[in-house]
Amino acid sequence: MAIRNIREIGDAVLNKKCKEVKEITPRVKELIEDMLETMYEACGVGLAAPQVGILKRIVVIDVTGEDPYVMINPRILEMSGEQTGHEGCLSVPGKSGIVTRPNYVKAVAYNENMELYEIEGTELLARAICHELDHLEGNLYVDKVEGPLMNLEDLEDDDEMES
Repeated sequence: MAIRNIREIGDAVLNKKCKEVKEITPRVKELIEDMLETMYEACGVGLAAPQVGILKRIVVIDVTGEDPYVMINPRILEMSGEQTGHEGCLSVPGKSGIVTRPNYVKAVAYNENMELYEIEGTELLARAICHELDHLEGNLYVDKVEGPLMNLEDLEDDDEMES
């Protein structure tokens, strides 16, 4: 396993659509392990493959620090409700913005063994799923920010920060 470099805003790879994963190869397994290690090292709660320069439909999410989700070729099935709060991104370091997202999300994805599963989440998990799946379409949260981007050091309460 290895820590990968996180691509930052302005890098063209972050604005490209990702390709579906057709099979789990040793390289895909290594990528997933590296993404988890990179996310934890950066103190994030989510990371998408394009953030480490790989245009594949893979995201990892862990909102508890103990229960990671690997989502390969994920799709959102249902969304409802609304939440508005601070959001950040490992690819937009030191910044935060107010973003409105669904408060409930149901998605389907394959795990690292290419077994299909459903995931349901509310609040931070719902926000993380939407945020990370946006990356797979080449979209960054900064395009959804309501108002100006803020510097993280200017925020007193960043409990809801997301990557």
